[in-house]
Amino acid sequence: MCLGIPALVIGLEGEEALVDVAGARRKVSTALVEGIEEGDYVIVHAGFIIQKIDADRAAETIRMIRELGRRP
Repeated sequence: MCLGIPALVIGLEGEEALVDVAGARRKVSTALVEGIEEGDYVIVHAGFIIQKIDADRAAETIRMIRELGRRP
């Protein structure tokens, strides 16, 4: 099973996006999804944006990941 991480697109340059993942910034490829814009929430896997998502879904996914991290 693979885990895609929600991220906020904060910058674009060519086929790369600068994303914020829980305060960490990473450059990822936009080659797999068309129409990525600054301010979009996306799912990132293996250095690629694989899907756009809405802000509510991003927040819920982040909440669930944090909850899993707190379990013993």
